[in-house]
Amino acid sequence: MKTFILIHGSWHCAWNWHKVVPLLERAGHTAIAIDLPGMGRDKTPISEVRMKTTVEKICSLIDSIEGKVILVGHSKNGIMISQAAEYRPHKIEKLVYLAAYLIQNGKTQQEYSVQDTGGVLKPYVTRYPELNAHTLQPVIYKEGLYHDCDDDITEMAKLLLSHEPVESGITPLDLTEENFGSVPRYYIECTDDRAVTPFIQQKMYTETPCAKVYRMDTSHSPFFSKPKELVEILCDIAAWGV
Repeated sequence: MKTFILIHGSWHCAWNWHKVVPLLERAGHTAIAIDLPGMGRDKTPISEVRMKTTVEKICSLIDSIEGKVILVGHSKNGIMISQAAEYRPHKIEKLVYLAAYLIQNGKTQQEYSVQDTGGVLKPYVTRYPELNAHTLQPVIYKEGLYHDCDDDITEMAKLLLSHEPVESGITPLDLTEENFGSVPRYYIECTDDRAVTPFIQQKMYTETPCAKVYRMDTSHSPFFSKPKELVEILCDIAAWGV
């Protein structure tokens, strides 16, 4: 059985995975969902959050686990699992990008985000230059993130979503074929995604090919709308190469 580390996306926290973790555990796996620095219960001041220290937190967790892990990244924080793979290629069995930014060496998440003109979120982002951060206005939560999810998810999001640091989105990734390129990659495309649209998802996994691409007919948040189907895919990925 495998150990999954689950990395949430922008504005979110470990709460993203509260339906997924017990299903993975029921399937015999270990699942660990963490709050990235400045998010959820992590009290790092948002103005102090940097990509380097965020990746270091992920790597420290990886180092604390015996054996290899499967690293799952959602949305923006696909960049985090890519950079972690560069630093810990021998500790990561597989990378899973869930509607996530799969960025090439020397590129930034922002470079791809600006190309995604079909997404609905950008007009609803409120920027705080003094914090080097931004938030997403709650009025767009349902349409942009959770349109196929139960209403209680949107209500919980109003309580839990927080500031997102800007710095990581404009930091070029530092990746090599020797390290990052040696870790098998899998992509889960969300075909009804209004936040990271299918257009940009397809562009990314075409430029950086993956061992397999799965597709889910969901919004940006399949961990809420179709957690059982998502876990079935994660278990299939876990079985590859076994």
